[in-house]
Amino acid sequence: MNSDSNRHSNTVSHRSLLFRMPRGFFRERIAPLFPHVDFRNLRPTDLIRILLQALWLAVFRQNPPSFRPSVRVRWLRQRMKQGGKRLIRLIPGGLHQKLSWTHFRKPLEAIAGHDLRWSRPLGLAAYLLAAGILVIAIITPFSLLSQLVFMVLLWLIALSIQRIPGNLATLILVVLSVIASSRYLWWRINYTLNWDDLIDLTLGLGLLAAELFAWLVLILGYFQTARPLQRRPVELPANPAQWPTVDVFIPTYNEPLEVVKPTVYAALGMDWPKEKLNVYLLDDGRRPAFRQFAQEAGVIYMTRPDNSHAKAGNLNHALARSKGKFVAIFDCDHVPTRSFLQVNMGWFLRDPKLALMQTPHHFFSPDPFERNLNNFRTVPNENALFYGLVQGGNDLWNATFFCGSCAVLRRKPLEEIGGIAVETVTEDAHTALRLHRLGYNSAYLKIPQAAGLATESFAAHVGQRIRWARGMAQILRLDNPLLGKGLSIWQRLCYGNAMLHFLSGIPRLVFLSAPLAFLLLHAYIIYAPALLILLYVAPHLIHASITNSRIQGKYRYSFWAEIYETALAWYIARPTTTALIAPHKGSFNVTAKGGLIAEEHFDWRISKPFLVLIVLNLLGIIVGLGRLVGGPDHEVGTVLLNLAWASYNLLILGAALGVAMEARQVRRAHRVDFLLPAALLLPNGQHLLAEVQNFSLDGMSLSCKEDGDLKIGASVQVSLRPGLRSYAFPATLVRLEGNSLGLQFQKLTPQQEADLVKCTFGRADIWMDWAANRPHDRPLRSLKAVMLKGMEGYQRLFHWALPSHAQPLIRQTRSLLKYFSTYLPRRPAVQSHRATLRKAP
Repeated sequence: MNSDSNRHSNTVSHRSLLFRMPRGFFRERIAPLFPHVDFRNLRPTDLIRILLQALWLAVFRQNPPSFRPSVRVRWLRQRMKQGGKRLIRLIPGGLHQKLSWTHFRKPLEAIAGHDLRWSRPLGLAAYLLAAGILVIAIITPFSLLSQLVFMVLLWLIALSIQRIPGNLATLILVVLSVIASSRYLWWRINYTLNWDDLIDLTLGLGLLAAELFAWLVLILGYFQTARPLQRRPVELPANPAQWPTVDVFIPTYNEPLEVVKPTVYAALGMDWPKEKLNVYLLDDGRRPAFRQFAQEAGVIYMTRPDNSHAKAGNLNHALARSKGKFVAIFDCDHVPTRSFLQVNMGWFLRDPKLALMQTPHHFFSPDPFERNLNNFRTVPNENALFYGLVQGGNDLWNATFFCGSCAVLRRKPLEEIGGIAVETVTEDAHTALRLHRLGYNSAYLKIPQAAGLATESFAAHVGQRIRWARGMAQILRLDNPLLGKGLSIWQRLCYGNAMLHFLSGIPRLVFLSAPLAFLLLHAYIIYAPALLILLYVAPHLIHASITNSRIQGKYRYSFWAEIYETALAWYIARPTTTALIAPHKGSFNVTAKGGLIAEEHFDWRISKPFLVLIVLNLLGIIVGLGRLVGGPDHEVGTVLLNLAWASYNLLILGAALGVAMEARQVRRAHRVDFLLPAALLLPNGQHLLAEVQNFSLDGMSLSCKEDGDLKIGASVQVSLRPGLRSYAFPATLVRLEGNSLGLQFQKLTPQQEADLVKCTFGRADIWMDWAANRPHDRPLRSLKAVMLKGMEGYQRLFHWALPSHAQPLIRQTRSLLKYFSTYLPRRPAVQSHRATLRKAP
């Protein structure tokens, strides 16, 4: 009895000694050293964690925060600043006291904001001088050390000016990137081909051709996007009687009626004189349900005896049987806002030569990249660069493309060219090309005024891109914009760059397989030392990344284009090659919209090209590691360089695999996050103020802070006010979680459905701030995100590759490994270092 009591008293005394320490001392000095231990709720296994952590801390020295990169950078900046001050003090006559940022700030900002418009002789002389300097910087040969110094100098200049606002700073970055990339290509062409070995030369020329293609796309991209035109709407006459008549065409073929209804209702609800607005539902499916709906909605239903020339033929059939001065075209899933015509039509009245006004294709549902990689609205989607930047650049050169929907065309020019072009499967771009050849103008307004559904599956997405790629290759063969009459040199360059974009399949496959030439075949496709290769290729890649991040940072994050192009490369390579040889082959395929994906699954069929490339790159890495161990010493650098290249390819291919793993899509009506004021009318007559958090055409989620008699299953009325008038909709309460309510709409009448579209998808401001909170691109952070997506792709592949009966074992093993990982030592929390630094003498 006494021994037990003594033992108990000793345990208490030791515990009391531990907790008799000053709380501040323990919290700031001891606890942060064990970040994975909760000292307020100790468990028996925490003793093992504490012992392992203490042993790790005793054996491995932990660098304090002062040696972490962020603090190290601050230390370096401080030393550079001090060194600069010492240099300035060497200036005689007290001149250094007059040298400060305030003396240079205004002149530098004025230069940075210069619009680059000079008189013609001065501008021509400046451009000739700049071109001469540029050529000298590109072709002058350097020694190894000189190239290193040149690389560092260009890099420091780029870092110095990348944060300076204005067009001039952007132009300087473009020039630096052009110098670095052109210098690399000049060196590649003149010094890196092995003319004494047929295999080396053949494979080397293949890689060089792909690099020349990438360089051309880079240069044309700078030309097209460096300074996009920021066009603004033009006001219409105050008297609506002066507004022109508009025919609205909504073509459909096999889409569900639920997809088409919102578009028709929104078209009818556009703010335009009703006597000057005619809505046509063009049904190539010839379905009785669509005819009945058109009659009930009050729109003109139109069919034709055959489906010749697909969508283009459907539009031309309606064009010949309507008479409005202007034609607005919407795909059947693109829902226009009520302000669409008022925003766009002013430019037609100002410019009588304007034949086309295009607006962005905005999508309120995630595309396969966004859904399957789980980055919806956090990373710009594949279309964001084109509609956010490229079309504005095209507009600067009067080369805006017609994109088939969300656009207005003037009837007279359209009839002059024979209607919508039918010779290619991309009838929209071909139509714009013909309008431009006749000297008509085009315009682009970067204001989302309609929104639609993205493709649901990766297979459907690939099919859509195959049609686009085939169509652009057909235009290149049948109506080459680089040839023929009627286009300016700038329009030709814009069209040429668009077509080159869809020819990127083969070059991308070359880059994905290039390191295998050395790793598997021992072929020197770049016949130069590894260090020299690095000194030339690094400036090319770094400056291209810095410049594109500045220009495209809001619309395309760095390295994400690698995923987009890799996922599509195999599938667009063959149809574009076929179209260049036999341009009349191929047919129009309709992009499926409004579908569902009942179960998560891995699309093995569409991922076969990725799997083949992954196996080849893995084989190359295995052989390369063997050569690294047993090969000659002079090849170590080359082996390491190719291993790094193949490893990067594997990560990009892993992300492409992730896109082929289809996530579930069970909502037929997609939810849109948007804050709207609302009111709830309860069955007892009580009114509650609420705020809509998200909505669809089936229901909505609200936040309500007022107390009310709310029960699951209760019938309520939700009131929305898009303008001066309120609209009420019957709904059932299906979810109640604190202040959050979930409503499902009851059966709505056709008029209530139209009113709901007006209150939600038809709002003029609904899509204005869609990407307002998305940060600007940061290349290193984007690289990290892409690498993580690549590793996640392999993890998911491993999950689907195992048989179903092994899945429980895998889950148990994963849980067990996760549990054992809690015993691993951790880096001490920052607070402990801060406390140590603060309390140090």
